[in-house]
Amino acid sequence: MELLVRDTDLTSINMSMNLEPMMEEKLREDLKYYFMSPCEKYRVRRQLPWKLTVQILKIVMITAQLVLFGLSNQLVVAYKEENLMAFKNLFLKSYSGVDEDDYSVAVYTKQSVYDNIYYFFDQYSQLDQLSVGAVSYAEEDGKLQPLVICKEYYSRGRVESSDKSYDIDAQTETVCLTLDPKSAATWRTVNSSFFELDFHRLVNIEITFKLKGINLQTVLSHQLPDCYTFAVTILFDNQCHSGKVKITLDIDAVSTACKKWKISGTAQKNTHYLLVFDGLVIVVCLTSAVLCIRSIVLAIRLLQRFSMFCVKKYNRKICEDDQREFLNGWYILVIISDILAIVGSILKIEIQAKSMTSYDVCSIFLGTSTLMVWVGVIRYLGYFQKYNVLILTMHAALPKVLRFCCCAGMIYLGYTFCGWVVLGPYNDKFEGLSRVAECLFSLVNGDDMFTTFAEFQQKNTLVWLFSRVYLYSFISLFIYMVLSLFIALITDAYETIKRYQKTGFPMTDLQLFLRAGKDFPPQEGEEDGGSRENGPSVTLCCCRKYTNSSISQQAPDFSQALRVPVEDTVTLIS
Repeated sequence: MELLVRDTDLTSINMSMNLEPMMEEKLREDLKYYFMSPCEKYRVRRQLPWKLTVQILKIVMITAQLVLFGLSNQLVVAYKEENLMAFKNLFLKSYSGVDEDDYSVAVYTKQSVYDNIYYFFDQYSQLDQLSVGAVSYAEEDGKLQPLVICKEYYSRGRVESSDKSYDIDAQTETVCLTLDPKSAATWRTVNSSFFELDFHRLVNIEITFKLKGINLQTVLSHQLPDCYTFAVTILFDNQCHSGKVKITLDIDAVSTACKKWKISGTAQKNTHYLLVFDGLVIVVCLTSAVLCIRSIVLAIRLLQRFSMFCVKKYNRKICEDDQREFLNGWYILVIISDILAIVGSILKIEIQAKSMTSYDVCSIFLGTSTLMVWVGVIRYLGYFQKYNVLILTMHAALPKVLRFCCCAGMIYLGYTFCGWVVLGPYNDKFEGLSRVAECLFSLVNGDDMFTTFAEFQQKNTLVWLFSRVYLYSFISLFIYMVLSLFIALITDAYETIKRYQKTGFPMTDLQLFLRAGKDFPPQEGEEDGGSRENGPSVTLCCCRKYTNSSISQQAPDFSQALRVPVEDTVTLIS
């Protein structure tokens, strides 16, 4: 019996010793296959690269969808802008066709204010006879929506210019008048007292009304027409009391489903085709997302297997760089683009069905998803050594560039705030923080330099001198120093990548393990006869990089290179 037990134990030991090399080779084969390009996988197993096929189909479909939606969105934006221009020419007296900075027309006398108010009411009452567009008074529940005119003024105000005495109550009051569109022609005789304006107390006059219109140009592109409700606001702004009253006209266009419409031809059929096409885009994006999630799950499982293998056989953790090799950022990018495309397609379907009108929101989702899809194409070009220089250079330079931008950004923000506070009142380009940042960015790129200098006039000598010091110092600092250093960081990363392409990239533990028959070189300080138990206990913080010379002097035993014990459990770094 004792001999039988001994034979059984020896047999189990021999079987376990035989299984370990098989498991190691199986792990190596699985890792090699995972990191292969689609073409290599096809040559090895003759399986169609589904992810690549789906990505190519998705690029074509999403791009076509974006083009169709972009053409439709251009029609909508053009219709709104042309109506805004038409309303300004209809309702604003002496409108030149070009807006000033933040207003359409400016008047400087009391009579001009009255003339503009009278002119508006005359034009509004004759809208049906004057307008060449398909616009009319808006209705609600079969009744015409009224016109509302409100005037805001100080509760009490008296100015005596002779003795420079002022009596102002800062509290404001608002009085409104509601007029029916049909009775607008008789407003002057019925409500004459309302328009007796005290300009010393007047803050502003606001006129609001609603019109309806229909966008018929979509019918020419075989789409259903959109009906719009225009909320028009005309503002007479006298807040500054500077002798200049600024008149502004603005609209808020809301698209609604047309009622009692009848379109003959191909518009309805074409809409159905677009809905089916959008549904197919959603299906393709879902398939792409599922395949990428499947690849991520497979990568995590392979990472776990490789981590357990290194700990069990060589008592060593894998480093962060090797762990990041399993977490493919391209898959994350594809999944995000798929989610954005699905949301954008759903919004597009709702817009085509006239259930919602969020053209801008839909265009952001579709445009961003298309951008990410085309950026994802770089992943497949990265499999070719001559095409992946951009990816490798960005990967190598990005950490240094981000740290550099953080430091340079502090200086940039300081110039932004300083320019806004000091130069804002004297130059339109420095009126707001966003405009200052945009102006400085254009100066860094060498755009519009002379114009920026010339727009500062010598009316205020102190500010003019400050503007010269400000602009010269910013341009000298950022163009000759900051921008040059920024380019030098990227150039240095590019030269490093080019040198590695000639001499070979440093190899990590994972890359050496994938080389069949190639073992890891022994670590410094390790003795050939040392045992695993007696080695030093360390935890790896970074990957070991091996050059070609160290690989050529490698130890004959694979375990000699991995004789570093660990005591902690292996954790995945996401």
